[in-house]
Amino acid sequence: MVQSARSLDDPLAAFFAIPEGDRNHEVIDGELVERAAPPGSHGSAQARVSAGTLGPFDRRPGGDEPDAPGGWWIATEVEIELATNLVVRPDVVGWRRDRVAQRPSGSPVRDRPDWVCEVVSPSTASRDRVVKLARYHQAAIPHYWIADPSEGTLTVMRWTQEGYLVVLAAQRGDTVRAEPFDAVQLSVDWMFGEE
Repeated sequence: MVQSARSLDDPLAAFFAIPEGDRNHEVIDGELVERAAPPGSHGSAQARVSAGTLGPFDRRPGGDEPDAPGGWWIATEVEIELATNLVVRPDVVGWRRDRVAQRPSGSPVRDRPDWVCEVVSPSTASRDRVVKLARYHQAAIPHYWIADPSEGTLTVMRWTQEGYLVVLAAQRGDTVRAEPFDAVQLSVDWMFGEE
């Protein structure tokens, strides 16, 4: 949730002046944005998206488990510097191991992700659906998911030169194979905490 946004002469310097352990901020379009604690439905959806990708994919590729193809580094709430005056903290993020050989580290991480998922809260909806969508496209992030717990929807997008292309729109009741993790099925009900 966005608590406050402040325009500063040097928002990146203000960002780095906040002690790392106390930092729950982003720098977007010249503003230092402080994020409030999200509601329970947001946290649950974030944990489930993370679990649904982490288990099967956050490992070396190959192996004996057909439901665990691997090949990714998956993380949550990682600060990522995508450009000057653009530091984001996606809910869930991933890097392909064939492109990024070591687990991304540092604060902020400077390796461009291959996938980002934002879990929408009422106060972040326009930022996630408009502002971040445009910034992620400018950074050429190949895959962008928007998970909306209140609507019970998952939107899966792929980068194209003209803009993100919606390749999958799913809702509660659907079981999907959502790229780039289409090697395994994902239940939208399960993602939003329904058994």
